[in-house]
Amino acid sequence: MEIKTVKIEKPEAINFILGQSHFIKTVEDIHEAMVSGVPGIKFGLAFCEASGDCLVRWSGTDEAMIDLAKKNALAIGAGHSFILFLGEGFYPINVLNTIKMIPEVARVFCATANPTEVMVAETGQGRGILGVVDGFPPKGVEEETGITWRKNFLRMIGYKF
Repeated sequence: MEIKTVKIEKPEAINFILGQSHFIKTVEDIHEAMVSGVPGIKFGLAFCEASGDCLVRWSGTDEAMIDLAKKNALAIGAGHSFILFLGEGFYPINVLNTIKMIPEVARVFCATANPTEVMVAETGQGRGILGVVDGFPPKGVEEETGITWRKNFLRMIGYKF
């Protein structure tokens, strides 16, 4: 077994969700969940089929996001994994629970805009995702000024009142 690291390639402001599912139906079900949950959403989805033709299956509403999804799915290359890129101005917080409720979604590894590396194990059979490195390590512990900033920020962007 060999452990590899795959860097997610994307523009800085773009969020994505990386997960694992168990069935080719994932592509259509995630697509339907996205467009019915957030009208007008821009996204691209790619799914690594783990049997049969073993293709990267894809869907979406935005060509740039679809291209990102296909490129990154091929680089990760882990069976039954999916990667969903959200167009600028769309965020995982608005769709994450919907994605997790899709019956064939088995796991979500991350939902982030941070620089991300995916740890992949490769065997003679194929590849599997071991986990992710999402962003950077902590530089310290939050103090009162940080607490104030966090609370103000969440209210400024409309996630708390």
